[in-house]
Amino acid sequence: MALQKLLSSEEFNQAVNEKDVVFVLKNSTTCPISQAAFDEYEKFANDHEGIPFYYLNVQDARPLSNEIAETYKVKHESPQVLLFKNNQVIWHDSHWNITYSKLGKAKEEKIG
Repeated sequence: MALQKLLSSEEFNQAVNEKDVVFVLKNSTTCPISQAAFDEYEKFANDHEGIPFYYLNVQDARPLSNEIAETYKVKHESPQVLLFKNNQVIWHDSHWNITYSKLGKAKEEKIG
């Protein structure tokens, strides 16, 4: 399953309300750390096609990024990955901690 870009609250809410498990990456298009995180995230998504993977570019969707931070009480960072299960954040990490292996560990520990 390809990465799906989120631009609006409606798209985000549909994703987390219709799917049991969802990964979301907050990404900056101008940050080299974000690019490295995006590459790791994309590789992981390509190897785990049964799970929906979404991303938002903070520059394109700042209101959505802020809404997620406020709604789920997770301080905004970029890059930042969040794992949702049943519309709740069950894991998140940021910056250089967004690696293929850490995504795999979170998946195994949190959703099996």
